[in-house]
Amino acid sequence: MLIGTAPSTQLVRRVNAGAMLKAMRGAGVVTGTELMASTGLSRATVISICDELVQLGWLQELENQRGTGDYVKGRPARRFIFDDSAASVIGIDIGANKITAIVADMAGTTLTQTTMPFRTFNVPADERADVLDRIAADALEKAGVTADSVLAVSVGVAAPVSRDGEVLTAQEFWKSFDVRRIVSERHGWQVLLENDANLAALAERWQGTAQGVDNLVVMLAGDRLGSGILESGRLLHGQVGGFGELGYLDNVDGVGDTYGIAHYASLWGREALANDATSSLGTLCGGDPAALTAEMVFKAAADDDRAARIALDRVAHRMARVIGSISTLVNPELVVIAGGVAASVHALLPDIEKQLADFTFTPPRLATSVLGDGIVSLGAIRHALDYVEEHALDLYPASLRKHEAAG
Repeated sequence: MLIGTAPSTQLVRRVNAGAMLKAMRGAGVVTGTELMASTGLSRATVISICDELVQLGWLQELENQRGTGDYVKGRPARRFIFDDSAASVIGIDIGANKITAIVADMAGTTLTQTTMPFRTFNVPADERADVLDRIAADALEKAGVTADSVLAVSVGVAAPVSRDGEVLTAQEFWKSFDVRRIVSERHGWQVLLENDANLAALAERWQGTAQGVDNLVVMLAGDRLGSGILESGRLLHGQVGGFGELGYLDNVDGVGDTYGIAHYASLWGREALANDATSSLGTLCGGDPAALTAEMVFKAAADDDRAARIALDRVAHRMARVIGSISTLVNPELVVIAGGVAASVHALLPDIEKQLADFTFTPPRLATSVLGDGIVSLGAIRHALDYVEEHALDLYPASLRKHEAAG
C-alpha cells in the first residue's frame, strides 16, 4: 500500500506559474528560451503556462520582428513581457499609534506610502476598521489605482501569527479586532495577516541590507524588541507563530525584559542626567527630564556628551547580551537592527560587536536597516506578492475582469 499521494498536476502547474512570474518580474521582455534557463522548466511547459498567463491577463505577448531574439528551427522566438500594472497589492503596518500603508504594482514598485494616526486601545473595533478604510482609500487614490485592482492585502501586527494567518488567541486586543474578517467583508479583498517582525525580515532580504542572506535575524528594536528569523531562506513560525518571540529575555541576565533600544536610551539617559547636571541632555530636553527622548540621547552622544555616552554604553552592553542569546539559539549569518531607531543605532554597532564574543560562540555580522519606518509595510508588500505568485492561475487582474464583464 502506498502512503501519501503525488502532487496533483494542477498544484505543480501553480508552482511552475509562480516560478515564471517571479522570473519575469522586472526582467523586461523575455523569450521562452530565457524562461527555460531561469526556471529550469521544459520548453513545452514554459510555452503552455505563458499562453495561460496571457489569457489570464498577467503577460503580454509581443509581436515578433525578424532579426530580433533567438530562433528555434528557423522561427523567431515568442517574446513575452510581464504586465506590472495588471493589478496591485497593499501592505499595511498596524503600529501602536499609527498605521502605515503602501500600495505597489505587480513588480513590487511602491506607488504611494501613507501614514495615519491610530489609537489601539479603548476604541471600538468598528472605529478602528474605519481608520483602516480611510488609509486604504487615501493610499489607493494617491497611487492612482482602483480598489478592484487589489488582489491581496497583507497586514502586519505586533503579535504572534500562525502559518495559517491566525493571531495567537492569548492576544486579547487582536481577538476583539478581527482585521482579516473586517477588511475582507468590507472590500472583498484577500487579506493576509503576519507578525510585524516577520514582515520586516522579508523586507530586509528583499530590498534591504540582507539581500541574498539565507540565515537571518531582523530585530525591531524601538520601544519593544521583536524578531523575524529566516533559516535557509525560509521564514520560521513555530507551532502557533511564536518562533522569534523574545519573551525568554525576561530570564536572561543583564536583560530582564523585552523593552527596546528607544525605551532604555531615554530611561538611562534620564538617570545619567540626574547624576550629571552639566550634561547637554538637560538643554536638549528643555530642563524637563521626562521629555528626554532616545533621539536626544543619541544626538548628545554624537557630540561626545559624557552622560549620553554612559547611557548608550549600557544600551550597547544590553544589546550584546540580547543578540548573543538569540545567536546562540539560531546561529544566523547576519542580524539586522531595524525600526525607527535603526539610523541612530549604527553608531553602537562597534561597541556591540566587541562584546558579542562574551555572550555567544557564534557571533554574527551586524548591520542596521536602511528601509526606515516603512519596513513592515514593505515586507507586507513582499508577502502579498508571494501570495499572488503562488495563486496566479486562480487570480484575475482587474483589466481581464472588466473585459469579461463587458462581454
